[in-house]
Amino acid sequence: MGGFLTELGKKLAERWLTLLVLPGALYVAALAAAGVVGHTFAFSRLTSRLTGLIVPASTVFVLAVAALLAAAAAGLAAQALGSLVERAWLAERWTSRPPGLRNLARFRVRRRRHRWSAAQAAYRDLTGTKTDLLATGKPVPVEVEESLAAGRRRVTRIAVEEPARPGWIGDRMHAVVHRIDRDYLLDLPTAWPHLWLIAPEETRTAITDAKAAFRRAATLAGWGWLYTAVAAFWWPATVLVIATLLTAHHRARSATETYAALIEATARLHTTALATALGMDHAGPLDRDTGWTVTCLLQGRPDLIPFTPEGRRSSPTA
Repeated sequence: MGGFLTELGKKLAERWLTLLVLPGALYVAALAAAGVVGHTFAFSRLTSRLTGLIVPASTVFVLAVAALLAAAAAGLAAQALGSLVERAWLAERWTSRPPGLRNLARFRVRRRRHRWSAAQAAYRDLTGTKTDLLATGKPVPVEVEESLAAGRRRVTRIAVEEPARPGWIGDRMHAVVHRIDRDYLLDLPTAWPHLWLIAPEETRTAITDAKAAFRRAATLAGWGWLYTAVAAFWWPATVLVIATLLTAHHRARSATETYAALIEATARLHTTALATALGMDHAGPLDRDTGWTVTCLLQGRPDLIPFTPEGRRSSPTA
């Protein structure tokens, strides 16, 4: 037991050093250097300041401890800002934001819906052209196939489904819930904790890794916003801020795509196993009756099983 705790302490110390102290120390050093250099490239000021710096040994120790604490504080601040960035990207409750932010978010949602509808209409026209060619037995030209691929990319670049969030990342996660509800009448937020419990270990590991990658991207964005303080003292750092924020957003989009795809695949592949675990007599692929029954059972409303949202009546499956 003692060996396990010792090893755990080492791992935590390594993680603390890697995630907080080292990036924080770089930030504190950059901030201090920017304060000395100012909005110039006069690095000789910094050199002369360091050369002429003479402090007692006891003061060096105090300064080292202070620098370590400042670095750790900067790391914690970056993680806190990363959490705010994560919430802003996902925008799950954007309708409850303060009026100014809510109106801005509503404007972005409407604008993105307009762009998505236009791109989707153009893609639908191209699909119709291909269908007409196939119906008449004519070969589909390469140009049409390339136009279809480009049209699909234009649609998904805006959103994979009709936009309901101010940004792409939030829409990508919302699309998973929308698709599962549309295809199977399964309320994914209700079913997800139960699906997580029955999912294979390798599936949960892949999902955890994807979520961790998304959070690392959010933390990187937090560092980008922290470095605006450095840019306030030394303007060339603005380039670093912009590059960091763009990199963070690119990584977040990539991680979100992986994370969303894994969650959707887990729901489609393992909901039938969940239905069996709940005592349902189910055979065959996942269907809307099964999804609706699972939702009702997990929400504690088995009395609603005979009634689907479309208003039709079906026989209970549990």
